[in-house]
Parts: sequence; C-alpha cells; structure tokens
Amino acid sequence: MATSAEATVNGPALGPTGRPWPELPEPKPRDPEQTAAVVIALCNQKGGVGKTTTTINLGAALVELGRRVLLVDFDPQGSLSVGLGINPHSLDITIYNLLVGPRLDPHGVVVNSSMLGLDILPANIDLSAAEVQLVSEVAREYTLSRVLEPLKADYDVILIDCAPSLGLLTVNALTAADGVIIPLEAEFFALRGVAMLTDTINKVTERLNPQLELVGILGTMFDGRTLHNREVMERVIEAFGDKVFHVAIRRTVKFPETTVAGEPITTYASGSPAAEQYRHLAREVLQRCPAA
Repeated sequence: MATSAEATVNGPALGPTGRPWPELPEPKPRDPEQTAAVVIALCNQKGGVGKTTTTINLGAALVELGRRVLLVDFDPQGSLSVGLGINPHSLDITIYNLLVGPRLDPHGVVVNSSMLGLDILPANIDLSAAEVQLVSEVAREYTLSRVLEPLKADYDVILIDCAPSLGLLTVNALTAADGVIIPLEAEFFALRGVAMLTDTINKVTERLNPQLELVGILGTMFDGRTLHNREVMERVIEAFGDKVFHVAIRRTVKFPETTVAGEPITTYASGSPAAEQYRHLAREVLQRCPAA
C-alpha cells in the first residue's frame, strides 16, 4: 500500500495520516447468520467534503469484496444519483415518495447501477419538501428506518449519503444507521465543524439510537505535500485517535471525470491510486464493522 511519497521509519511505510499501515487480513465472506444489512451514514454538515464521492466508491469497493450494497441518496441535490448515471429529473418516484407515502414498496423504487451488486435508492429536489412534511408526523425521526427495514434482508451493507445539514433528514439517517463515517476535508475550517457534528451524533445516540457508533473519520481532498493538510490531520488524530481511518483520499482530477462517466472510480480508473485508496478504505470498514 506504500508509495514512494510516503515516509518510512525504521522499515514500515507510513500512510498519509502519519501512522504505519495496519495489518488488514483478507476479508472473509459475510457470516450467513447475519441476515440484515449493516447501515452506515456518511455525514458532514459542511458541503463539498467528498460525502457523495466516498459513498459511491466505498460502495463499489465493498462490492468487489463480495458484498451486496445499496446506496441511499438522501440529499435533495441528487448528486449520488447523478454520479451513477441517473437523471434525477426524469424520475417519477424516488425516496421522497417512500418517506411521505408509507404504503409504497421500496423494492419498486430501487434502481440497479451499471455495476452488478450495487443498487441505489435515488433522490431529486422533491426530497427537500420531505423535511417540512415530516415535522408533524408521529415518530418522525424513524421514518427512514421504516423505509429501509424491508430492504435490509436483500443487502449486506446500506450506505446513506446525507445532505450537508444537521436537519431532520440527517437525524433520520443517523437514527436508521448502525454506524457513521465522517468524511473530513483536510482543511482548518472543515475541522471546526466536527465538534458540532459529533454533538449531534451523541444526542441521537442518547435519545433515539443507542446502537449508533462512529465507524471512523476519513480524511478527504488530502495533499500530503502541504504543511496545512498534514497539521489538520495531526489535530484530528490527536482528538479522535484510532477512530481516524489510516487511509486518506487524495485530490485527483479523476473524480470529476467519473461523475461525467456515471460510474465508480474502481471501474472507470481501476488501477489508479484513488481506486486503491477506496479499496483500502473498504477493508478498514469491514475490519471495524465485523457484522458487514
């Protein structure tokens, strides 16, 4: 996993977060006794930190490791849907309809991607109305949990791409999830918002979802050549320790190209460093979430 740009100290290569790469055994097939999907929300109230890119490419990397994955587009911008080649404006039915129309079968809303084993619950701008409509609902924070429940037996992992806010939609995602991954741009102002986000996660854990755990914090848009990026990662590690993933996702021009192509980077540029970084992330996630 080491590259020539990574430092070494007495032998072992150091990853971009300044720590030795962990020993990651070959992932085993999922335990057949695990009949329900592990649900992971990718959450950060700051936009442009790589949530959607990470959701798509982590999902694709997990499929390569033999997992059946459902991606949930829970952002009214519909970027996740666009990133997998779906035109959100052409959709007659989306996750919005499942939230406000409980009689609908979610299986009929799921869309297959171009990658076998990777499916998506799409969204479009209609989802922005759900937050207002759910305010008056009983147990409104559990609406997404009810939507996903019939789908859990069909998948091993469900990844939720959250909107860049800490509103009711994000609270729904955290209430439905078993774990949360925080993509964090290696930049000072992005770091300042983590305290607010972790406070929200703690409140959801205390009041709504005691099973919710922080799977990890993922450094994104990382450039190890800059002192600022390295200092930010050092601060995150000081604050969160082993909760920070060892891999960090570096900047690359390939990601915008994959959006235009409508496919994950693991298929668009399979041999690229970025694809390998997401494969490493998938292995770390499976190590931290044994049920997946």
